[in-house]
Amino acid sequence: MSEDDLITLVDEEGNEKDYRILFTFHSDDYQRSYVLIVPNETADDEEVSVEAYAYTSEDDSEEIGTLEEIESDEEWDMVEEVLNTFLSDPDMQ
Repeated sequence: MSEDDLITLVDEEGNEKDYRILFTFHSDDYQRSYVLIVPNETADDEEVSVEAYAYTSEDDSEEIGTLEEIESDEEWDMVEEVLNTFLSDPDMQ
């Protein structure tokens, strides 16, 4: 795993937590990109909660951007469908 596969989020209290990027994808239907992440300090066989965010890149750079919460149920359904496809296809992992 490289540093490019990691992201650090800061909560409301200023605590930093590292996450591993599972994958990213773009939806033409919503004209947004998404990132799915899991806590970095987890074992591969450990059950974890996957977090998903929409993001917009700054200056057309994939490396720097702004995360946004996903708010609509329809958008969540689409993200869950993509995640389920990812988890069920060993070639994608």
